[in-house]
Amino acid sequence: MAQEIELKFIVKNDSVETLRQHLHTLTEEHIASSQLLNIYYETPDNWLRSHDMGLRIRGFNGQYEMTMKIAGRVIGGLHQRPEYNIPLENPELDLSRFPNEVWPEGVLAADLQSRARPLFSTDFYREKWLITVGDSRIEIALDLGEVKAGEFVEPICELELELLSGDPADILKLARQLLTLSGLRQGSLSKAARGYHLAQGNALREPRPTTFLQLAPKATVEQAFTAALELALSQWQYHEELWVRGNDAARLDVLRAIALLRHTLTLFGGIVPRKASAHLRDLLTQAEATMTSAVSASTALWSTQSAMAKLVLTEWLITHGWRAFLDEKAQAKFADSFKRFADVHLSRCASELKKTFAQPLGDSYRDQLPRLARDIDCTLLLGGYYDRALATAWLDNWQGLHYAIETRQRVEIEHFRNTAITQEPFWLHSGKR
Repeated sequence: MAQEIELKFIVKNDSVETLRQHLHTLTEEHIASSQLLNIYYETPDNWLRSHDMGLRIRGFNGQYEMTMKIAGRVIGGLHQRPEYNIPLENPELDLSRFPNEVWPEGVLAADLQSRARPLFSTDFYREKWLITVGDSRIEIALDLGEVKAGEFVEPICELELELLSGDPADILKLARQLLTLSGLRQGSLSKAARGYHLAQGNALREPRPTTFLQLAPKATVEQAFTAALELALSQWQYHEELWVRGNDAARLDVLRAIALLRHTLTLFGGIVPRKASAHLRDLLTQAEATMTSAVSASTALWSTQSAMAKLVLTEWLITHGWRAFLDEKAQAKFADSFKRFADVHLSRCASELKKTFAQPLGDSYRDQLPRLARDIDCTLLLGGYYDRALATAWLDNWQGLHYAIETRQRVEIEHFRNTAITQEPFWLHSGKR
């Protein structure tokens, strides 16, 4: 088994040649372009996908390889997944050759081989460069081609940085250098993810509302902080894909995701000092300014500002970059129970909301939208431990108030304000429950 660690970028079509020439200046270890044909397999009931497993056969230069990728972790565009590679004499599945540790129950299901069928394919040319960064060896691959499923086709124009040996931080260091060029956009959708979407009919991707943050029962405050940042980054990248594919309304969802990042930093600001996130917040400001003023998704999402902000956030998550700024007291708070943290901060959040909206505000409601948006986001980050129906009902009224203020519906504003400020708390240690 190998641990695959890759950082993926989408490349703008008109930037390919500039990128290629730059890569030639970094190293003399160049491997000419060769064709890779990949067939991905699935069962009629999507058994592999439901277990977060990806199965393919790859053909290249008359050789074949069967690969199984199993559940891993994706942060930003950094993919970390265990993978198993088996050489084949012919392009035919032989699942019995995978070790038992691949399978969820520790054994190959008797009928899986017969049920697996080709689902989609990727056909692309890969050009590679090998480079040494620090003590690490990194493979840079430029992939140009297409992914196909039945009648649906989507182009592939990607750059992948794969860590062959060494420290993942060196991939991020190299990526920062490459982002000084224009035309790179950190991508979270793998070729397989795009292939599955095509195979399912290529339905229009819909906006994805932010839901309550879900954590393990005994999560620490630091685990919650990390998960909150990952949630916001995931929302950013998901809606960025919608925007770049023509859904202009998704721009606001991208900006909301960046706001969620800021609200996360504020929520945990009593532990993580501002100086720890100063560089990140500066980059977020630059990205926001670009997205707010840009006339098109192309201008905004291929900008260096946007790409660098996501990459620095990814690096911050991978390296736990905030830890160097924590004293012993802060470290102890981060190691404490998130449940206790949530109880305290939900009470503070509710108190602030009730104080702010205790009386009608006349023409001043819109002045309170930033505060209301922040407290709504904080409730989403804090409320996942509690009864979902109660938490949702409590939040619905504040979200209704926010929408009514945005759309200037005076009657609805007062309805939601009155309902929201009188509702009972859903958390346990609020002083009332």
